[in-house]
Amino acid sequence: MVSETPSKLPTIELGGENTKTGTNQWKTTCKNIRKAMEEFGCFIAIYDKVSIDLHNKVFKVIEPMFDLPEEVKARNWSNLPYHGYYKPGYPMPLLDSFGVENAPSFDMTVKFTTLLWPHGNPQFCETLHEYAKKTSELEQLVTRMIFESYGVEKYLESHLKSTSYLLRIAKYRVPYKDEDNLGALGHTDKNFVTILHQNDIHGLEVLTKDGQHWLSYDHSSPQSFVVMAGEPFLAWSNNRIHAPIHRVIMKGEKPRYSLALFSTSKDTIETPKELVDDDHPLQFKPFDYMGLLGFYTEDVTRMGVCTIKDYCGVQN
Repeated sequence: MVSETPSKLPTIELGGENTKTGTNQWKTTCKNIRKAMEEFGCFIAIYDKVSIDLHNKVFKVIEPMFDLPEEVKARNWSNLPYHGYYKPGYPMPLLDSFGVENAPSFDMTVKFTTLLWPHGNPQFCETLHEYAKKTSELEQLVTRMIFESYGVEKYLESHLKSTSYLLRIAKYRVPYKDEDNLGALGHTDKNFVTILHQNDIHGLEVLTKDGQHWLSYDHSSPQSFVVMAGEPFLAWSNNRIHAPIHRVIMKGEKPRYSLALFSTSKDTIETPKELVDDDHPLQFKPFDYMGLLGFYTEDVTRMGVCTIKDYCGVQN
């Protein structure tokens, strides 16, 4: 069930009967996910397909990455903004992060691993690939349930075929004395769906739809994930789904490690005709992820606002 408490993010269990297609529990879960994404733009998923053992292993293998020399980290380079290595500095000095293109593909995980460890690191590679594969299955499950809830499941197969993934692995260090504790600036995601996972150090905060309150993600289960909509999902849904502003505020006395799997589409994204009617006139023109990403990065002042209406909104 979706929590009705306005001071907390909704929590939905994704396992057992809830994920068996066609059952009453499946239909109820689809409705709950849709409601959560429309009202909050995200929810906490309790997902048992990622075992506690895998949770522990993945955080164990990623920690040594951040102790590598800077010249080694810099090998994780990309010509796409926010796809490669991010070095701590202004405006986010606490954040240190890597980007792994298409991590659910074993070959791509091997490619990333050999950038950092030319002689190989099998434990890291196998663990990261298994984690990325499991979380991509969670992303696909949620996407399927939302498409079905809107009655547009006929578009699902082509959407999934066009989907690609980026896995970002981040460390937020503890602030120095008198240093600001802002780990990541408030922003909306520019991809379709984000699957966020963290160690036992909290920090993620999500702004409510009315812009009045920051809700903390402080779930203690190692099998909990934040599933969040990005701006492309908002546009695809004809402004039904909310893309929330979120940030990281460091509160603990240990580093915070997190993994974020971002899904993007390689094809043009457009609103299904079934989601356009007299009560919901078309609000967005067809667009592509790379165009939106380029528009977003042209001006840093766009980071804290929803940019997609300026990029491809229909002028009514």
